[in-house]
Amino acid sequence: MDSSTWELIARNLWPMLKATLTQTIPLTAISFVLGLVIALLVALARLSKIRPLSAVARVYISLIRGTPLLVQLFIVFYALPQIGLVIDPFPAAVFAFSLNVGGYAAEVIRAAILSIPKGQWEASETIGMGYATTLQRVILPQAARTAVPPLSNTLISLVKDTSLASTILVTELLRVAQLAAAPTFDFFALYGVAAVYYWVICLILSSLQNRLEARLERYVAR
Repeated sequence: MDSSTWELIARNLWPMLKATLTQTIPLTAISFVLGLVIALLVALARLSKIRPLSAVARVYISLIRGTPLLVQLFIVFYALPQIGLVIDPFPAAVFAFSLNVGGYAAEVIRAAILSIPKGQWEASETIGMGYATTLQRVILPQAARTAVPPLSNTLISLVKDTSLASTILVTELLRVAQLAAAPTFDFFALYGVAAVYYWVICLILSSLQNRLEARLERYVAR
């Protein structure tokens, strides 16, 4: 790379980092937290003995997992305004990503709950615990240990998927790289820097995942 390319990289390191800190990471965090809430509710609905509720949960999961995330983003941002629902780029991305995470994570949480022996449900009922208390104090803490690895993978995938938000005009990391590279057509250098930023975030998340798994070991039934 010549000196002009290095100057271009140096000039855009901070704008790209700023976009990472103010757009990419918040977009990931908010979407993941909201997605987990949706996933838990959908997983419990999926496990429900109420057939209509379980059927709705099944359809939701099927729709989310059976359609591309990019299409979901386009529906939320470009299609909904045609029926009067106009959403700004960042909230639209949060909405679409949250629904997407909810659809995938719901099956992870459902499988984790089903992995807990039925005897623990029965023991909790024996000592007078209700359904909600049993979930909160007995089932979910143990299920969390099983769910952490796949949910962490979902989070890492979400970090990378936030790059799709550039298609609906969210000025996240990739969007800033695109705008900076457009005048000079030096896409290789700035896209390379963007890739490094994504990689560093994923490395940090992988490290946090390992620590969280270690802390949750105490909840594993022996």
